[in-house]
Amino acid sequence: MEKRPNIKLTLDQGLAVAHDLRPDRSSQALADILGVKRAYLLRRSVDARRKSDVHFVVTAGIGDGDGAPQVVQPLEGRPLPERRCEGVRPVVVGMGPAGLFAALELAEAGLCPLVIERGAPVEERTADVERYHRTRVLDTTSNVQFGEGGAGTFSDGKLTTGKNSPQITSVLETFVAAGAPGEILWQAKPHIGTDVLSNVVKRMRQRIIACGGEVRFHTQLVGMRTGADGALRSVALESGGTTYEVETSQLVLACGHSARDTFGLLEELGFELEQKPFSIGVRIEHEQAFINQAQYGKFAGHPALGAADYKLACHLKNGRSVYTFCMCPGGEVVAASSEEDSLCVNGMSRQARDGANANAALLCNVTPDDFDDAADPLSGIALQRRWEQAAYAAGGSDWHAPVQRVGSFVGSATEAHTTPEASYPLGVTEAPLDTCLPGFATAALREALPLLDRSLHGFADSGALLTGIEARSSSPVRIVRDPHTLMSTHVHGVYPCGEGAGYAGGIMSAALDGLRVAGALVAE
Repeated sequence: MEKRPNIKLTLDQGLAVAHDLRPDRSSQALADILGVKRAYLLRRSVDARRKSDVHFVVTAGIGDGDGAPQVVQPLEGRPLPERRCEGVRPVVVGMGPAGLFAALELAEAGLCPLVIERGAPVEERTADVERYHRTRVLDTTSNVQFGEGGAGTFSDGKLTTGKNSPQITSVLETFVAAGAPGEILWQAKPHIGTDVLSNVVKRMRQRIIACGGEVRFHTQLVGMRTGADGALRSVALESGGTTYEVETSQLVLACGHSARDTFGLLEELGFELEQKPFSIGVRIEHEQAFINQAQYGKFAGHPALGAADYKLACHLKNGRSVYTFCMCPGGEVVAASSEEDSLCVNGMSRQARDGANANAALLCNVTPDDFDDAADPLSGIALQRRWEQAAYAAGGSDWHAPVQRVGSFVGSATEAHTTPEASYPLGVTEAPLDTCLPGFATAALREALPLLDRSLHGFADSGALLTGIEARSSSPVRIVRDPHTLMSTHVHGVYPCGEGAGYAGGIMSAALDGLRVAGALVAE
């Protein structure tokens, strides 16, 4: 198969090709456009740099032979591995992307992992989140942060990453095998959507079990026991008020960035922890039609395009950076709290991205120099908690989120061209965001908004809505591991993994780290 990049297609041509795709990504429409007998769609991106000529750029595979895409076989249709469950099993802590992919890789290798998750299976977890919205009673073990699928389950399900890994294709194909749409294999900016992702993670769990693994929900790591040689011997688990011990010599620690009590446990056990930079800010909302117009001009609304997205960043003179993160086209702001009296938000969108609003995190970088205690590795968590509690108070101490229009926030009296209604599900209260963000963050956001508007006209429109606060975009702690063995520097056999451990940032990079750690464990 010959690979041919940088082919320009009109929007109508791109739509026809997408509609004509087979499961192996071959398309007669694409072949006809290129004047060849057989063609495959390998990649498609939107080029909207010139609003007068918005079009697609594709990479096509021409002809058959080596490299031609194959149909992805569903997980349940694959042969089961030969089980090699002699002696103690590896234990995987956490069922976010890192833990799920590590556990699936171990299960496919026949090692029958025991997977524990403090939260609920995704079906129960979704019901718990909906109950929280109705009753304002937060379940601190099953919410947007904790439960099967991790925090990414209630997100846009974006699968982009800055990493360059040959395993990216493997991750995407695993998602498709578990029920994700095949289009993620050729989209330049693939996403799944929270409604589809819920079923995907459930099917991954079922595959782990089918391969001989075991999954225990509502179960939390509460201790470890090591031998005289410093190697792991067992872990202590707690479920339903009962604590018990499980023998193991291999532990994948993929606990997630909000497992603050687990970080405290690791500090007590003597693990080497480091302070790590993170970010803090707000969610910014515009009407999606407004963003579509800003990005696509007269082509906005074309059925080939869908909801427009954006990614913005600027560097300020004082060294701070402000950027957008986890942009959710046609999405909503979600209640992402996991602790009582502490309010934080995130964003999510469904596969169709057909909601009225666009939202994104608008964040300022936070460095260890901003922490109160340079010697305390958990000082970043204390900073997060302080401002999340301030946001809870600013909203009225009843789970309302504090909001402010951009015009009010920056002190502008200009006319508003977008006036989105707040999508946050528990209600909002108008309040000055200065009361629930550090002074350096509000100053940076005020300075950055007009600068970002130069890249996306209308971004700083006075009617755009800011909802506070977002402080969980990444972990403020790193569990130090050896760069070669990937094991903790404190306990032999413990593998810190994923976003919570400080080695990933997003679904794709976390999944890649899970695969990497699982490979190291299998090779041990």
